[in-house]
Amino acid sequence: MEEEIVDSPDEWVARHIRRFVETGGQARPGMNDLLLTTRGRRSGRLRRTALVYARDGDRYVLAASNSGADRHPAWYLNLVDTPGAVVQIGAETFAVNTRTATASEKPRLWRLMVATMPSYQRYQERTERDIPLVIVERTGDGPPVPPYGVTAPRFPRTG
Repeated sequence: MEEEIVDSPDEWVARHIRRFVETGGQARPGMNDLLLTTRGRRSGRLRRTALVYARDGDRYVLAASNSGADRHPAWYLNLVDTPGAVVQIGAETFAVNTRTATASEKPRLWRLMVATMPSYQRYQERTERDIPLVIVERTGDGPPVPPYGVTAPRFPRTG
């Protein structure tokens, strides 16, 4: 049985997720958009958000910018708690492992993210918080995950 996935409570993001799903991942042609599904660290429910990514070889990079707010976005805190997730890029959905970029990795990856979406630089200037970058890598475990067919074994409950 499939678990229900709860989309972002932010209305703009929820609309973007709907467009992404309706268009087979082509909500904003020319933009590197993906959907990220995490396990909520407090609720245990599956949570989905839309994010911009940059490619770094076979890896994907995400900025936990929260639009320059002084707190980390919920999706990032969820990944810190449970680093396994599911990503959809275009029509392809797959399981991933994630980690926060190290201090030595971050300068090069930050330049990559700002080149992908220049507003990240403004977001960093807006906050005292150091915006973390998340490295996303395919797990290679098993067959591709059917779109939104995320089941509990891929997202172990904690606590």
